[in-house]
Amino acid sequence: MSFTPVSRLDGKVAVITGGLGAIGYASAQRLAALGATCVLLHRKAEDADARAAALPSAEGQRHGALRADIVDSASLQAAAAQVKADHGRCDILVNSAGHTRPVAAADLDGLTDELIDELLRANFRGVFATIRAFTPLLKASGDGLIVNVSSIAGFTGVGSNLAYVAAKAGVDVVGDALAKALAPAVRVVSVSPGAVESAFVPGRGEAFKAKMATTTPLGRIGLPDDVAATVEALATTLRFVTGTRIVVDGGRHL
Repeated sequence: MSFTPVSRLDGKVAVITGGLGAIGYASAQRLAALGATCVLLHRKAEDADARAAALPSAEGQRHGALRADIVDSASLQAAAAQVKADHGRCDILVNSAGHTRPVAAADLDGLTDELIDELLRANFRGVFATIRAFTPLLKASGDGLIVNVSSIAGFTGVGSNLAYVAAKAGVDVVGDALAKALAPAVRVVSVSPGAVESAFVPGRGEAFKAKMATTTPLGRIGLPDDVAATVEALATTLRFVTGTRIVVDGGRHL
């Protein structure tokens, strides 16, 4: 099998969970611009089809959107079956769905059992369930790529809450195990941002962003396109990479 860098993704099909979110959609825009057909998975969005249709497109590309909830394995299996029926393949899976809620690390009572279960279900189990659903198609591709959008919280221990930290650490470690288990047909890589310009964490406004920027070595917080650029690189130039994390945080973790 060749892992030679490529410049185009013509004929490839990319499935992106959280495809209407900031990082997911930015990734779809970059992959689509290089010729990939993108399928955006979302839970419930009235504008999903319109946003899929707005992605860069040329002859042969048939972007679309499918409803699927990452905490509902049956819906993921149905989505995988639909992708196979519509496109016959899946070459790239970007896991960018999930959610969180701010709870200070010292607030042990604030991190309830129910919240722990909810966040682990969405940010760890859901990622694994998505991989499980799409792995047959990725294996059949023979040149599959799974990119798990993780977080520096997974190795710094500092994040929106400790359950989110645990979920991201789990995604990283299990991703490494899967990289070995699924090789050589499928590569698995975690991309770990720090703070990103988005509405992902509720309640974090401009003051928080400014504070994060002043304490980040490169002087700003991340943009969704910073993460998307890394996803693009893994699909094109960084093709001899698997079983590791790529940190995209402007030095925030230092």
